This record gives sequence, structure tokens and C-alpha cells, in this order.
Amino acid sequence: MRVAVYPGSFDPVTNGHLDIIARSSRLFDQLYVVIMQNPQKKNTFSLDERVEMLKMVTKDYNNVGVMAQMGLTVNVAKELQASFLIRGIRATMDFEMELQQATANMALAPDLETVFFVTKPENSFISSSTVKEIALNQGDISNFVPASIVDMIMEKYR
Repeated sequence: MRVAVYPGSFDPVTNGHLDIIARSSRLFDQLYVVIMQNPQKKNTFSLDERVEMLKMVTKDYNNVGVMAQMGLTVNVAKELQASFLIRGIRATMDFEMELQQATANMALAPDLETVFFVTKPENSFISSSTVKEIALNQGDISNFVPASIVDMIMEKYR
């Protein structure tokens, strides 16, 4: 069974994230979307809100599970018996950071493969930070996040 983990903060989940989830779910028997908790990172949405949003937008995928974890991603993958880590790359800047992380993960868990998905052009400029900035200024985020969570995000900024 091919098991993969797609880690991230998902603060909030975007159409870019959802595209990678959809594409990954077709390649793997089981995909775990894991919200990795980083105590040094200030998140806008609570852990419960992020889990709720991810569960809402992935409800139609039978082989996708959503959870939150702490610690090293490689340890989470090992606990879930995953052999693959999923990462998305939007630009050169992402590639450099992701390559560094993937190399560190190889040293920690040589049997864990990192699989990179190149973001589709229509999602290449979307980031959670961009979505939050637009929402903060009461802009229209409907082209950047799944429709089912637009109101939940905008409510945070009212």
C-alpha cells in the first residue's frame, strides 16, 4: 500500500493546496494531510479551525485523512507507515527551501521519499499569506480558496 503524508500549516487551506491534495490522492492509496504544529509560528486560524476547513474541503476524497501533529515530519510519517512526503513548489524560492528540507529528511529517514508537485500556473501566486492579506482588507478571496470555506475565512476578519 502506497501511503503519503502532505504536511503543512494550512493557515488557511488554498486552492493550490487542494489541487495538490487532489493530484496526490490519485497517486497514493492513502494520503494524510497533516497540520504540523509549530509553536514558534503565529497562526491566524486555530488548530481546530484548520482541521475543520481541511475536513470540509477533502470530504469527497475517500483516501484522504486529516489530522494535526507535533514534532518532526519524518517521525509522523513513520508513525503513519508512510513512504512518501508530498510537497508543492510554486517558484524557485520554494524549490531552494524544499530541497534543503528534503535533504535533511533524507538524512533523518533514508527510506522516506519526497515527491514534489509543481503548482499549476493558475495557483502559482496563491499563498495562505496572500489570502489572509486580501481577506484582512475585505477583498474577494473566492478565486483563491475553496468556496466552502470563504465565509469561514472572511468571518475571521469581520
